[in-house]
Formats: sequence, C-alpha cells, structure tokens
Amino acid sequence: MNKNEYITQEKQKLNQSFAATLFLTGIPVVLLLSILDIFVMPDHIKEFFVYRLGVSLLFLVFYFVIKKKKHRSYHLATIIIGTLAISTMVELMILSTGGHQSIYYPGMIIIYIFIFGFLPLFSLTITLLLAALAYLNYLLPILIFDDITNIRVFINNNIFLFASITIGVLWRYYNDKLLHEKLSLEFDLSRDKDQLRIYSTQLEDLVAERTKDLEVSEQRYRELFDSANDGIVVFDENGVVLDVNKQFCQMYGFDKSSLLGGNLELLEVEDYQVERSERMKRILDGEALVFETEHRKQNGDRVTVEVSSKAIAIRGKLYVQSFHRDIMDKKRLLAQLFQSQKMESIGVLAGGIAHDFNNFLVAILGHAELLGMNEELDATSRRGIKIIESSARKAGQIISKLLSFARKGKFVALPLNFNDVLKDAVELLERVVAKKKVTLKVETDNNVPVIKGDGTQLEQVIMNLVMNAVDSMPEGGTVKLSTSLVHIGRNEGRIHPLLTSGNYVCLKVTDTGSGIPDEIRDRIFDPFFTTKGPEKGTGLGLSIIYGIVREHNGVVTVTSLLGRGTTFEVYLPAMEPGFFAALS
Repeated sequence: MNKNEYITQEKQKLNQSFAATLFLTGIPVVLLLSILDIFVMPDHIKEFFVYRLGVSLLFLVFYFVIKKKKHRSYHLATIIIGTLAISTMVELMILSTGGHQSIYYPGMIIIYIFIFGFLPLFSLTITLLLAALAYLNYLLPILIFDDITNIRVFINNNIFLFASITIGVLWRYYNDKLLHEKLSLEFDLSRDKDQLRIYSTQLEDLVAERTKDLEVSEQRYRELFDSANDGIVVFDENGVVLDVNKQFCQMYGFDKSSLLGGNLELLEVEDYQVERSERMKRILDGEALVFETEHRKQNGDRVTVEVSSKAIAIRGKLYVQSFHRDIMDKKRLLAQLFQSQKMESIGVLAGGIAHDFNNFLVAILGHAELLGMNEELDATSRRGIKIIESSARKAGQIISKLLSFARKGKFVALPLNFNDVLKDAVELLERVVAKKKVTLKVETDNNVPVIKGDGTQLEQVIMNLVMNAVDSMPEGGTVKLSTSLVHIGRNEGRIHPLLTSGNYVCLKVTDTGSGIPDEIRDRIFDPFFTTKGPEKGTGLGLSIIYGIVREHNGVVTVTSLLGRGTTFEVYLPAMEPGFFAALS
C-alpha cells in the first residue's frame, strides 16, 4: 500500500466513524430542540415534531446503514441525503414561520456547523457541493414560495448564511489539509516503525545468535579451563585471586570459594618471599616467566611446582595468568633416572677396575706360590707368603663381587617361579636371623607369573636385602617379605622411569629398623658406601643387588622413614604367556 492509498483508506474510516457519530448524536439534538418549539411556536408544535421525528428516524436508518456498509458510495449517499433532509426540515419550519423573516433561519447555520465542523469530507468538491445544496435548499423555496417584503432582513440573512458557508468551507479545507499531513506523517512513521521493527527483530536475532555463540564459546573455554591438567589461576596486579580451575583447587587442597578474593601470598613459603616480589615485578613489566618454586598446601605440606606466568592487559588493567604444575613426581623420577645412570656408569668403571685388578692379583698369587716352593725359606718368610696369599684371595672375593655388580659375572637365565626362589632363600636365612632376635614373615601371591632369571643370583638378592634389614635392627624386630603381581600401564611411570608397560613380579622387603637418613639415601647403592663400622662390611651388598636386578631388566626402589623402618621393592619382568605355548 502506497501513501495515497493509506490516506484515502484512513479518511474513509474517519468518514464512516464521524458520520455514524453525527447521525447518532443528531437524533437527540433534533428531538430536544422541540422544547424550543414549545416556547417560540406553540401553534406549530405538532407539525414541527412530525418533521423532527421523521428526520430522526431517517438518521437512525442512516446510522445502521453506515455501520453495516463499508463502501464509500453508501457513506457519501447517506451524507448527501441526510444533509438534504435536515436542511429541508429547517426550510419547512422557516416557510411556516415568516419565510425570509423567520426566526428559525439560524437552524441553517447550525447545519453548516455540523457538516463542516464535525465531518471530514472526501474532498473539497464534495464539501462545496453539500454547501451549495444546503444553501439552495434555503434560498430557492424563499424565492419561490415567499413574498420578500423586508429586503434588508433577506439580504442580511443571506450574507450571514453565505459567510457561514464560506468560513465552514475554509475551515474544512484547512482541517482537511492538516488531516492529510497528519495521515501522511502517520504513514511515514508507520513505515519507519515497521522498518525499525524489522531492524529490531534482526538485531534481536543477531544479539541472540551472538549471545548463543558467546555462551558456547564461554562454555567451551570454561570446560578447557576447568579440564586442564595443570592448575590455572588468574589474579590481579596486587595478587588477589580472581579465578581458579578445578586442578588448582585439587593441587593445593582448597575450596574454590576460599581462594577467590584471597591473596596468592597465602600459598607462598616464607623462604621465597623476596624472589616472589622480584618475579612479580618482572611479570607486570611484560616478561613471561617459567620458574620452579615451593608452595604450601592447605594441610601445611610443601609442594614443588613449575609455574608459567604472563601478564595480560584487559581494558587498561593488568591481570596475570599462571599455570601451575606439580613436579614432585617428576623430580623424584628424574632423581631415580639419574641414580640409575650413575650406577650404570659406576658399574662400567668398576668392571674395568676389577678386570685390571684381577690381573694384578693373578700375578701376586702366582709369584707367592712360586716363592712358597722354595725349600730354603725360613718359617717367618713362609708365614709372610701365607699372609700374602690370604690377602690376595680376600681381594679376589671383593673383585668377584665387583664383577658381579658390573654385570660381568656368570648369568644363567631360566624360567622359574619366584615364590620358589624366595622359599629356598628363607630356609637358609631362618637359622641366621633367629640368632639376631629377628622374625621373618613371608606372604606370597600364588598367582604371580613365571619370570626368566638366574635363581642363584636372585637368592643372593633376597639374602642381601634381608641381612641388610637385620643389620638395621640391632635390638631385634621383624622383616616382612611378600610377592605380588603388578601391572604397569602404558602411560604410567610413577614407580620408576626405567619400567616399561607390562606385568611385573614385585618382591617387597620391609623392616622395622632405624630407617635411612634422607642425606644418604641417594648413595646407598654406590659401591663401597657403608654406614657400618670397620670390619663389618665392604659396602658392596646393595651395589650387587642393584647390578643383579638390572641384569634381569628389573629395578629396585627404596622408601624409608627415619626411626620407622625401610622398604625395598624389587620389580622383575614377567614372561609373556605365549612363551610356554611356543615351547609346547
């Protein structure tokens, strides 16, 4: 619909509404003016009431026609006929009461006021047509049926009527122009409103889509934030915690609510306060830092963490995002790896030294034997030769142990049940430990798989571990030996970095002795290292254990609490089930 069609349609609606209202209100107005007839023309009251009643009934009919019929032609016809009817009624009253000098002539002016004042007509032409009809309906009957005796009154009345018509037409024209502008503006506003509604709908859809995307993005990044393997914390330049993920809470043992709004200093260990201030300054200056430090958990324990921090500027304010990774297990595994590498190096060195030293001992023993064959030697010389031979043989035993540690001894690998090896070793040990007031407790898992190894050497491992435990309990105690099946997963390296995935037989030897001090724990497998007094040990027992276990592609670990005992764990790889099927 264009603008002109809209204006025409709205005028049509206004005409229908005002015409219906005009006819409906005209009925009581026309009838109530009968009161004027009673006082002014009592002789014509019945005649005039018939006129008024007829016009009122006609108005009532027109009211229902306008309400029922929506077409423009019906409305125009009723307005024209209604104008003629009411003007004819007034003209009959004028002719009955003096013609051109009748006091009812102002009734015509009232008609003009109603027509031009309250009815928004279709066009100026129709307005002029109605005005002409109403005026001629007054003038022609006067000229035809009345004798004009008072020219001055006649002219005066016509001037007033003509002036009223002119003013009414001009008024109607001006109001119609205002109505046209109003409807034109309404049309433009309606179009703008519709366009704004379309824009608003599009904007709402866009906002809803962006909001949905934002929610999806926020949920995605929140999931990434909370599901990260590292602990993540976001804090401001003053150290006030703004957000943390689940891993950060689990790492330090705090609830999220107790961390938010608090200061990150509550995690700091006093020893690192100065370093923390320096690091914070560097981070806020724009430097990305990766460093190691110690933090305090909620229970007071210390945890070694690797921290990666970077400052981020958001709307003119600096925030720091830090990734915290617990590296205590990593450092422990690295220490075990370094220990293994050190022992490998020491083993190679010990093997070379033992080989050369063994050659020297062969020469010493050979010459001592040749000297002993000399019959001219006196008793003192012979005793010296015996001492040389005895010392050389004892040195040879040490060399044998060194070669065993260096994995250069004799090794015969056969399938065997480790529980049987343990049983045989315990039978030999029971008599020895009984004299030391030490009790042996053995718990074996009958489901442990077969391993491939040298039974004699594995017995030596067991006996060395037990005797080492007995030596740590001079007042007596208990040594518990147990076997079990342990499965190491593909991504699991917490037991020892040298263990690959698969099944292992685990021997656990636990004592109730004095324990191993932390400062020497990393040295216990070193050759010739011992805390025993003179003449009580060579310091090769644990070194030999380490060498034998590594020869069997296994590892040995130790945990100890000072004053509460020590536990050694030996892991030996189990044979694959398909090995026996291949043999059969």
